[in-house]
This record gives sequence, C-alpha cells and structure tokens, in this order.
Amino acid sequence: MAGPMGRMMAGSGPDHHSMDFKGSGKRLLAQFKPQRATLYVMLAAVVCSVGLSVLGPKILGRATDLVFAGVVGRELPAGQSKAEVLAAMRERGDGGMADMLSGTDFTPGQGIDFDAVGEVLGIALVAFLLAGLLMAMATRLVNRAVNLTMYKMREDVQTKLSRLPLSYFDKRQRGEVLSRATNDIDNIGQTLQQSMGQLVNSLLTIVGVLIMMFYVSWLLALVALVTVPLSFVVATRVGKRSQPHFVQQWRTTGKLNAHIEEMYTGHTLVKVFGRQDESAAQFAEENDKLYEAGFRAQFNSGVMQPLMMFVSNLNYVLVAVVGGLRVASGSLSIGDVQAFIQYSRQFSMPLTQVASMANLVQSGVASAERIFELLDAEEQEADPVTGARPEELRGRVALEGVSFRYDPDKPLIEDLSLSVEPGHTVAIVGPTGAGKTTLVNLLMRFYETTGGRITLDGVDIATMSRDELRAGIGMVLQDTWLFGGTIADNIAYGASREVTRGEVEEAARAAHADRFVRTLPDGYDTVIDDEGSGVSAGEKQLITIARAFLSDPVILVLDEATSSVDTRTEVLIQKAMAKLAHGRTSFVIAHRLSTIRDADTILVMEDGAIVEQGAHADLLAAGGAYARLYKAQFAQAAVEVD
Repeated sequence: MAGPMGRMMAGSGPDHHSMDFKGSGKRLLAQFKPQRATLYVMLAAVVCSVGLSVLGPKILGRATDLVFAGVVGRELPAGQSKAEVLAAMRERGDGGMADMLSGTDFTPGQGIDFDAVGEVLGIALVAFLLAGLLMAMATRLVNRAVNLTMYKMREDVQTKLSRLPLSYFDKRQRGEVLSRATNDIDNIGQTLQQSMGQLVNSLLTIVGVLIMMFYVSWLLALVALVTVPLSFVVATRVGKRSQPHFVQQWRTTGKLNAHIEEMYTGHTLVKVFGRQDESAAQFAEENDKLYEAGFRAQFNSGVMQPLMMFVSNLNYVLVAVVGGLRVASGSLSIGDVQAFIQYSRQFSMPLTQVASMANLVQSGVASAERIFELLDAEEQEADPVTGARPEELRGRVALEGVSFRYDPDKPLIEDLSLSVEPGHTVAIVGPTGAGKTTLVNLLMRFYETTGGRITLDGVDIATMSRDELRAGIGMVLQDTWLFGGTIADNIAYGASREVTRGEVEEAARAAHADRFVRTLPDGYDTVIDDEGSGVSAGEKQLITIARAFLSDPVILVLDEATSSVDTRTEVLIQKAMAKLAHGRTSFVIAHRLSTIRDADTILVMEDGAIVEQGAHADLLAAGGAYARLYKAQFAQAAVEVD
C-alpha cells in the first residue's frame, strides 16, 4: 500500500495546476487529425442534412399559404379578380382585412388546390427523409472517428507509461494513474460521442436558420437576434462557474480510486490492524468530496438549460407579436410567419443544446487535461539509435566513480567504485536506506546515474538499449508479481522465446516449486489471479524464482528473494541458486546474513558508500561493520530462541 508519503506526493504535482480550457480543448481537437477524411465526409453530410432541414419550414409555409388561399378564395364570389375584391373591401371600410389578404395569393371562388398542397407536402417529406438519412450517416461517421481517436489515445497512454521513469510511479498512487488511463479516457470518449456531431449540427443549424430568417424577413430576423447577446452572457457566466468544479470532480475521482485500490490490495492488513473504521472514514471523506464537486459541477451547468429555455420563450413571444403585426399589415403571409416561428424555434433550440452540452464538454476537457499532463510528463532518456553491445556477454560489471541522488539536494551514493568478475556472487548488506536496492536499480537503468558510469563487459550501459541490457539480467524481487493466468504461463513469462511444458517443469523443479504445484487441483494449469489467490506468499516467491531460472540470464539479481520462504525451502533454494549462479554474475541483496556466507564478495553499505568488502570469514575476523551486523542478528536469534 502507498503510505502517507505516497498520498502526500500524489497530492502534489500537476493535479493542482489551473484549468487551461482553451488550450486543452484545441489539443483535444488536434487528436482528430488522422481522421480528417472521415470528418470532411461527416461535415458534408451534416451540411446537406441541415440545409434540407432548414428548407423544410419554408416548404411547409408554402403549403400553409396554399391552404389559407383556398379557404379565403372559397368564401369570395367567383368572377372577380383579387384586386377588385380587395378594393371592394376597402370601400366597405374593411381596410385592415384587405391589407392582411393582400399578402395572400388567392383566387376568388376557387377552393383549396389539394394537388398543389400534396405536391408541396411530398417535397417536404422527401427533404426531411433525406435530412434524417444524412444525419444518421454523419452520426455513424462521428462514432467511427471518435472511437478510432480514443483507440489511438489509449495506445499513446500505454506507450507513454512504458517510457516513464520509475521515479514517476514512485511519486504517485497507482489508483490515480489507473484512473487517468481508464476513467478519464472513457469520459473523453463519451463526451465526444454525445457532443461532437450534435455540436457541429447545432452550429450549422444556427447559421442556416439565420440565413433563412433574413431571407424571409430581415426585420423579424433582427428581432430574433435581440436575445442572442443574453444567451451568450448566460452561457459564458455559467460555464466559468462550472469548469473549476469539473476539474475538482475528476481530480477527486482519481484520489478516491487510489484509496480504493490500496485498501483492496491491502485488505488483509487493514483487517489485521483493525483499521476498517479508519479506512471507511477516509473513504467517506473522499466520497463526500466527490459528491460535493460532482453536485456543484452538475448543478451549475444544469442551471444553463432552464435559463436558455427562458431566453428562447422570450424570443418566441417577440417574434409572434412582431410577426402578427406584419401579417396584419400585409407585409408577410401567414405561411411566412409560420415558417419564421419554426425558424425561431430552430434557432433557439441549437443555442439551448450548445449550452446544455457545456457541462459535457467541460467535463471532457477536464479529463483531457489530465491525460495531456500524463502524456507531457518527462520521459526517461531515450535509448541510443544504434545501441552498443558487448562482443560477448560474460557478466563482468564495473562501477566507476558512480554518484546518485533522488533529491538534487540530498546525496545518496557518492563516488562508488566496484568491479565484479564474471561468475562471481556479490552479496550486498547494510541497514535500511543504505542504498542497496538503489545500486541494483542503477544497474538495471531504472534510474540513471548522476555521475560516473557503469560498464557491462567493458561497454557503458548508458550507450546500450535498455531492452538489450535487461535481456541479459534475471531479477527476483521481494515483492512478487504474478498476472492472471495459469502457473505454467506465469513461469514461462520469464522466457524471451516459446518454451515447452518440459522446460517450464524443469525450471519449477530447479526452484523447488514443482512439488507444491503438483499438489494443486490442476497442477501447472491451475489458474491464479493477479493477487496470487490460492497460493501462499512463499509459493508465489518460488514461482517467480522459477521464472528467473527459465530466463537463463547472464546476470542474476536477487533482492531479498528468499524472505518469504521457510528455512528448509530457503536452504533448498540456496543450493539451487548456487547451481544457477555457476558461470553467472549474481547480485544478492540480503538482510539475513546467514544466507550469503558462500558469496565470493560481500559488500557492506552505509549511507550510499561501501564501507567494507571481502569474504564472510575475513569480514568477521576484521571486527568491523559486517561483524557488528552479524553479531546483532545472532544475538537477536538467540533471544528469540530463549
């Protein structure tokens, strides 16, 4: 589990930077560059769809005019012209009615021309049908573009994680990093799928409707535009209030995931030490923060839609009043007003949709910024283009004046020199924090030296590719790692080639794992999960040691590899390690000094420096740091026996 230090370091770092909505939004859109062809086709389909949809009200307005003209003409005496009828009305004092009918194309004595109405409605039906088909096509293309972009983004995140130095993960909780790679990418995908096509459609609809509104009546168009500045003010004000809460929502989601992940992986210890209530209280605290951030974000952004609906209704009332006056004056036909009212709705609806999508877009951009922070993290130094390699990999290791520090202001290893011949076993001992594991991390190039160099068979490992370097090194750590799969698969993971079942079993026998594996219900085909459920800690360690046997390394690194096994198994493993180490260079980090008596060289480290080195007997006789460590362990063992 990550302790308080892990939580403290996870709380610091890039999560506390302010939200760059504009920059992150542009960068997110730039991710669609490989899908330009698809997006162009989608855009063409949306333009055609919107164009047909926008023509619809004008066509229906024509049908309304035909029906109204038929109703009016049927009530008037035949044999007169339109001008004569209107003149007669004015003579009778019905000037208002005459003005209104002057904008209607009627024929006195002629009723509704149903053929003409049917033809117009047929055109409208075809237009709306084509608009729907084109929009369905555009939606499919958007989904394709979004899913391919998310696929590429997941690949980028996976590639980035493989390039990040070990220090990046040391400073962050696993759950927080996992939340970025899963929850945040999923949120971006959902945001884009729900808003991208709709956003393009809404913006184009606004433009198309605006053109048609000015075409029908410039005066009514100006009346409709009166409410646009009000809509803009509402959208920007609410958006600015909502965005910080969305950033906080996803930041808190990462912290909550980190807490759940570490509590689950360490649930046994949580129960052993009776920390269930404390864990539940911390969960409740993080859950409350997430609830508060989520509620504020959704509430603030949710206010936008009812406010925009109010502005839309205000627009509708203004258009209806002014339009009615224009019909009464004969300046507009009833069909044009009907069309304009529909355009008014079509104009305000996409404005409302764009506003209501603001919460989705803000949430997605907040997640995108977290992903970009990960993608922008400083990577480990790139491997040389043509990495050097030893002519023959024998296992001679030399450290020449090596210096290293995790913190620039706190030296850990200073001017360390060491030479290890091929086939020799080097044991590294010393108190906690002396730099034993750091030395191995430098050899594996998990960290780069800050001074000096390390050579392998005369070649500076900094000039080798990491894959080339690590291919010749087998490693068994104190913390075992298994993946979900069969035991045979977990052992075979150590091989760089396809191996047979016989080779897997031979490696298990060499590591003394064969006996317990065969007692399991399905033997080597027994499936275990990534937590290694069903096997003990010692048995998991034996599986990882068998994995190291199968890798057949030139250099073997054992970091407290026998700490989880019983004494009898430890003795057997020591014998097996002696056989495995024959002809190989071995680095053994050990706290129990009884396990490294047969090492060719024992290095005693204190404060990042080698204070003693030599064989077991010589170091005991010298009566220095090693002798004190050995006597302290022997005295402790005697006390435990008593």
